Amino acid sequence: MQPINKARRRLLQWMSAAGGLFAINEAKAHHTDTHFADKSDHQIVYQCNKADHDYLSHILFSVGEMIRTHGDNIEVVVACFGPGIHLLAELPERPIAKELQQRASSLNAYGVAFHACRNTMNSLGWTDENLVAYADVVDVGVEDIMRLQEKGFSYFSW
Repeated sequence: MQPINKARRRLLQWMSAAGGLFAINEAKAHHTDTHFADKSDHQIVYQCNKADHDYLSHILFSVGEMIRTHGDNIEVVVACFGPGIHLLAELPERPIAKELQQRASSLNAYGVAFHACRNTMNSLGWTDENLVAYADVVDVGVEDIMRLQEKGFSYFSW
């Protein structure tokens, strides 16, 4: 297991206490799937295909808990498609609480990847400009999940 530095440990403790609202980290993407320089022992992709407040809250809480528990030793992707893509919208067309968008942004700052389905975007008439800056656009959300599973990611759906 990779050691966690003191600053990172404090961050993880704060994220746990604050629900992951304002986590920050210097990690930058090194390839298209995740932000880690070396493969982590754990990889998980969350399916996010609903815009329901409780559904999104549960996913983001679970993602934060996985980061808190595994630190730098986990790669997390949240695959957003269908109504779930509104989580990644600059101006959601569904009622997405600002708090949830802030949590997603904070988790991304820690290194969690958020993938947006281009097929869903096309059906909504959206372009990349409709999305938050940290969203990584993939052609097909379900195919993205399949390919991540082929790379060893565990798949989780609510």
